[in-house]
Amino acid sequence: MTISSFSKVLETIEQTTLRNQITQELAKLFNELDKDEIEPACWLLLGRIVPPYEGIEFQFAEKMMIRAIAEALQIAPEKVTREYKKEGDLAKVAQSQFSISNLQFSRQHHSVEDVYAKLKQLALENGEGSQERKIAIVVELLKQLDPVSVKFVVRIILTKLRLGFSDMTILDALSWSVQGDKSDRPLLEEAYQNKHDIGKLAKQYIGLKMKGKGSSELLKEFTVELGIPIQPALCQRLKTAQEMIDKMGKIVAESKYDGTRVQIHIKNSKFKIQNSKEWKVRTFTRSLEESSNQFPELSEAITHFGHHDIILDCEAVGFDPKTGKLLAFQETIQRKRKHGVEEMSQKIPLRFFVFDVLYKDGKSLLSIPLAERKKNLHDLFEELHTNTKETIFVESAFIVTESADELRTFHTQQLANGLEGAVIKQYESVYQPGRKGWSWVKFKEEEGTAAKLSDTIDAVVMGYWYGKGKRNQFGIGAFLIGIQGKNEEILTLSKVGTGLSDEQWKELKGRCEKEVSASQPKQYLVDKLLIPDVWVSPAIVVEVAGDELTKSPNHSAGLALRFPRLVKFRDDKSVKDITTQKELSSIR
Repeated sequence: MTISSFSKVLETIEQTTLRNQITQELAKLFNELDKDEIEPACWLLLGRIVPPYEGIEFQFAEKMMIRAIAEALQIAPEKVTREYKKEGDLAKVAQSQFSISNLQFSRQHHSVEDVYAKLKQLALENGEGSQERKIAIVVELLKQLDPVSVKFVVRIILTKLRLGFSDMTILDALSWSVQGDKSDRPLLEEAYQNKHDIGKLAKQYIGLKMKGKGSSELLKEFTVELGIPIQPALCQRLKTAQEMIDKMGKIVAESKYDGTRVQIHIKNSKFKIQNSKEWKVRTFTRSLEESSNQFPELSEAITHFGHHDIILDCEAVGFDPKTGKLLAFQETIQRKRKHGVEEMSQKIPLRFFVFDVLYKDGKSLLSIPLAERKKNLHDLFEELHTNTKETIFVESAFIVTESADELRTFHTQQLANGLEGAVIKQYESVYQPGRKGWSWVKFKEEEGTAAKLSDTIDAVVMGYWYGKGKRNQFGIGAFLIGIQGKNEEILTLSKVGTGLSDEQWKELKGRCEKEVSASQPKQYLVDKLLIPDVWVSPAIVVEVAGDELTKSPNHSAGLALRFPRLVKFRDDKSVKDITTQKELSSIR
């Protein structure tokens, strides 16, 4: 398929807000692609070239793009800048300027694979002089494309290709392309959660069809792989200990730490791993981005697990080396950095509280009961403690009970110890990535706490209003937050104008400036009474508290959060992790 034909599909998708129509367009696209085009097409549809865990980014700023457009068109960069200020969308400026240019371009009938290869070359350029080489690559590429393709390629490079759908819509479309309905969506989602690479998944799934094999073969072939992240299991919410016991029966109650979720892949064996490069340990965030460089202390610590290949699920928490006291989340999150990593690892050492083992020595443990996984984990720690007396790994504390009173006592004790409360898991449950069923639940506040919700809400910043009075100096006086609807739309929940310190207002403004959107993102459902002065792309996740949720005719969530206040920025979460409309009912 040519990039021109591919871009026309993107143009059609961009012009619709109907979920079913988007899915059908994508399904039709998959049926028209050659087998070798499926994987690169998936990444281009998501505005990427590789999975997030590979950590390869374009690193191509708007100023560089203005230069590239100007050089390709042989016009002054100032002209591109002027048009950009008028239009507010650099990709549309590029499209219009290429459309009216009198230059004779040697446009090529590039395939999707050709353009993907060029974009990958662009992203891999680094080192001295790489900025100029990157601009040269973009200049040559733009000159060879039609104006519509120029628009979408510019957006992809600037990481602003937001077509209003996510990887979940691609899973629906894949099922439609093969089965003519959504019947394979659960199977595709399970495979995707086990090994988070949608490009490889799509290619393998459609490849099975071409070979005449049944879809059920997918789970046999597309299983957990060391070095590729697994979608982490997440908690649902229930309000009381009795409700948890009634719904879940025999449970495991674990301490809930206020740290950062880390999935640790350890390769200690001498056997060769399929996707192996020279690594011994890789770590991934809850949003599946690689974070290995943030934890230099792991390289030696993992050797104490012996010759095992394992995947551990844990919470990393900073602690004071003088007192041993655990630190607050905002101090722990300082470890998330690219520079000064070694220095910060000394300043804020970490303990890794391990609560699950997902893979061991070539075998996925996702489908075995929690009780058995706990035994596997305990055996690993027995071996660890045989090999060393000092370790940064801690086997997370837990109790097993069927008593609501025992659960309440354990929960209260965790709060008294300065922790967030307890996580409750079904004793015989398998590991279910995402928020599924009632395998994992949490309650963080003491039961019956007056004048506040039972839990905080993770929301995304949708836009902001300019400040008045004192806040005029910040350039922001209030901001709009939203939650996830059932069809990937973002629904408004609250306009937040209080509950932030001066420093938090300044930080929020700085974050918003990096994510300004020229127009309302298509997945935002916003009443005309709540249109902000500035739209913000769905990228900034915040944790907010409030006193109560009340019915609202103005907010598209159908509810409004009263007396909202910012708890913290959640840099460890992506928009896919925000609270859903369905979950709100369990928070009220």
